Amino acid sequence: MKKVLRVAKREFVATAGTKAFILGILVLPLVIGVLMLVIPRMAMEDPPAIEGRVAVIDPTGRVAAGLSAYLEPARIAQRRRQAFERMQEAMPPALRTASGMGGRGGSAGRKVAGSLAGAVPRLEIVTIGAGIGVEQAKQALTAAAPQERPARPDLALVVVHQDAVQRQPGADRFGTYDLFVRAKLDDRVIEEIQDGMRDSIVGARLSQAGLDRTQIEALTTVGRVKSRTVTAQGEGRTNEVLNRLIPMALMALLLMSVLTSGQYLLTTTVEEKTNRVVEVLLSAVSPMELMAGKILGQFAVGLLMLALYLGLGLIALLTFASLGLLDPALILFLAVFYLLAYFSLGAFMAAIGSAVNEMREAQGLMMPVMFVVMIPWLLWLPISRDPNSLLAVALTFVPPLGSFVIMLRLASSTPPPLWQTLLAIAAGAAGVWASLWFAARVFRIGLLMYGKPPSLATLVRWARSG
Repeated sequence: MKKVLRVAKREFVATAGTKAFILGILVLPLVIGVLMLVIPRMAMEDPPAIEGRVAVIDPTGRVAAGLSAYLEPARIAQRRRQAFERMQEAMPPALRTASGMGGRGGSAGRKVAGSLAGAVPRLEIVTIGAGIGVEQAKQALTAAAPQERPARPDLALVVVHQDAVQRQPGADRFGTYDLFVRAKLDDRVIEEIQDGMRDSIVGARLSQAGLDRTQIEALTTVGRVKSRTVTAQGEGRTNEVLNRLIPMALMALLLMSVLTSGQYLLTTTVEEKTNRVVEVLLSAVSPMELMAGKILGQFAVGLLMLALYLGLGLIALLTFASLGLLDPALILFLAVFYLLAYFSLGAFMAAIGSAVNEMREAQGLMMPVMFVVMIPWLLWLPISRDPNSLLAVALTFVPPLGSFVIMLRLASSTPPPLWQTLLAIAAGAAGVWASLWFAARVFRIGLLMYGKPPSLATLVRWARSG
């Protein structure tokens, strides 16, 4: 056992102690940290003000006035403040505070609200007479701003259809409008114009029909309520975005740790075999001790990565748990299923690394392993939508797929019963035993084999003959 631990320590230090690994493992956390610092500051900066004219060709004579009222700066600012408040309501309280949006009463909240609502576009609605054609009016969108109005270029042209307000005799549907915009116009301005046209056309149609718009809106408007998740700890607000992201994030973290540590195991095994270092190592340890030590060493590397990224998300995870969105026991299950998934896939990585002479030869043998890894990604959406479907339950007990599938199910809104989780652990343990048995037989034969690269059938024959 001492020899196995020495090999594991050597493997861990040789991988985790390199500058490339340290820089590589810290790049993503560093990027996340920079974004956390930069994005709130960018959100607090005032966007550039947009000023210009919106030309309207309105043969009905009923739409342009409504559009002009809808695009008044005060009304645009009011709509953006309301959108900001709705965004605040949708965010968890702790996340809202951490992002600097803890309310309009705070200084950060006022800055963000001001950046979203302050620099509103100033749009002048200009009605074009019937004597000017559409093609002629569109030319103003490509021309430079006139000298007398250098700050107010033509930004858009709206052409209202003749039957947009009143249907043609015998027609089943109303007409609409055409919108032409200047190149690189801000998408928010385009959306404001589109929303304004819808509002003004609907208002004109109701007025033409002699209907009271206020009464109709009161009759047809139903307030959208927030659903509340009921858990053993009480009730909490449901966050649909987090409910979808949490299972995917946990499965991605599991996959990243398993694949990275497994890839390191494959690479180091191939390099040691190519450089004949393995022959020196075999003079001091047995093939089984060498394989066990390498697998344990890279297991520690993956565990280090898992702990680092879990540490980065610790505040968010605790927040989710307090909201009833994430059970803290999932962290324990994540570690358990990482162990099962890694030893299953890592054993195959070690077997492949011992059988080939260079990394290029390993690509063909890696295809079955990579196919197994891709299945959870391909089935993520149907499993997350129906965690207790026949497909999800069946894959839960198929190692090593079960480790990834069960994490999706455990983090979903309807986690599986405890007996399925325990049975998945048992099935995963059986898969680990089978993988290690296969890898041990291939590792012992392939480690000192050179020459023609073996096929998958050759590996199976080695395992049966060993």
